Amino acid sequence: MIYITGDTHGQFGRIETFCERFGTSREDVLIILGDAGINFSGWNRDCVKKRFLESLPITFFCIHGNHEQRPQTIDSYREKQWHGGTVYYEEEYPDLLFAKDGEVFDLDGKQTIVMGGAYSIDKMVRLIYGYGWWPDEQPSDEIKRHVESQLDKLGWKVDVVLNHTTPLKYEPVEVFLPGVDQSKVDKTTEEWLDGIEDKLEYQKWYCGHYHTEKKIDKLEIMFENFDVFCGAKN
Repeated sequence: MIYITGDTHGQFGRIETFCERFGTSREDVLIILGDAGINFSGWNRDCVKKRFLESLPITFFCIHGNHEQRPQTIDSYREKQWHGGTVYYEEEYPDLLFAKDGEVFDLDGKQTIVMGGAYSIDKMVRLIYGYGWWPDEQPSDEIKRHVESQLDKLGWKVDVVLNHTTPLKYEPVEVFLPGVDQSKVDKTTEEWLDGIEDKLEYQKWYCGHYHTEKKIDKLEIMFENFDVFCGAKN
């Protein structure tokens, strides 16, 4: 079975409870829609979190968020093929997988493209206090070209999109923090996704990032809720 949930930010109690409740196994997969929180806190603390996740009876498939380092910039990560697409993994934690942006995966027979990353509205606070922040948090021009090239090959038709943020038109403005000046928020990723969404034929679009739970047409924003991927029954 393939399951899906939103941002975890290094807090995995609900995932442990979920695995216990549903009796999951290593053959089951849990998609985390970005900001998993396991390439964020520094090597020692990250290792503690990774060891805990590796002990759980499930395989993790993580999308790149904005509150974590890209695994391809970390020396311990390797690449491999998984369900038809490229993922990053560490030999010590083989069941913690990170999707490469722009890759297309076969998940339960669904062609699924991954497009991660977003802008951190708390960037300045994190820089001032020395918290983790990385300048490549948003998709680069190279990543965007790769995504568009992949979609060209597919005739701009996929079954599922896995995102961290949303296309601009679907931003849940009702949960925006009142103290944040939205005119100063870099929304180039959301604007790019808007153009993708306008052109793309798809069945379902999942995203996280906004710490809310909301469905808009075929798009679903997830946070602490869990679901079966695409509602599959198997």
